Amino acid sequence: MNKLTIEMVSDLVCPWCWLGLRRIRRAIDLVEDVDVELVFRPFELDPTIPQGGVNYRDYMASKFGPETEDNRWASMREALVQYGEEEGIPFNFGELRHRPNSFDAHRLVRWAQGQGKGVEAKEALFSAYFEHAQDIGDYDVLADIGESIGLERDIVARLLDSGADAEAVREEENLFREMGIGGVPTYIAMRRIAVQGAESAEKLTKFLSASAKQMPQQRSYG
Repeated sequence: MNKLTIEMVSDLVCPWCWLGLRRIRRAIDLVEDVDVELVFRPFELDPTIPQGGVNYRDYMASKFGPETEDNRWASMREALVQYGEEEGIPFNFGELRHRPNSFDAHRLVRWAQGQGKGVEAKEALFSAYFEHAQDIGDYDVLADIGESIGLERDIVARLLDSGADAEAVREEENLFREMGIGGVPTYIAMRRIAVQGAESAEKLTKFLSASAKQMPQQRSYG
């Protein structure tokens, strides 16, 4: 069976991306006849956020206006909580006080992915931020998360301090922006077919099946 590579371009401070992760994982389980490799690619929704992050409420107010019961962010947050419940995601927006820079969290995902722990890293980072309101731009927090998924904490801490793979992650980000990606999550099959948005698992299943049909077929000899 040929392997279908799906690149998921996403940001770790994007609630829709956590939904998207749960849904694409469910879709992969539903297409039992397709061998899917899920690869995570970095994307920063706002790369202008300083390394130390900013105040969450002030930042959201600058994007969506003052917080009221009927503004766009309040409506979106309500929808996200409902969708999250359906996917087993405990969004805890009321506790968020800090909007971190997510660049270094993407570095951690890169290292975890190299150890076959990409999904674990994404889930742990999303949970740390959206469930427990942790600062996932903080090196100590990132080192703790790395340890929680089975990476060596001291090694993660040294890599973070040294700036390891910063250039590689930046190049990856720029590549996908140059490909025209401006919103996440985006799923790319074989660098040819793309779907954007936290689509339902059912729609993503159709995407995977349709993409698999366009894969080069292996020749059989005998």
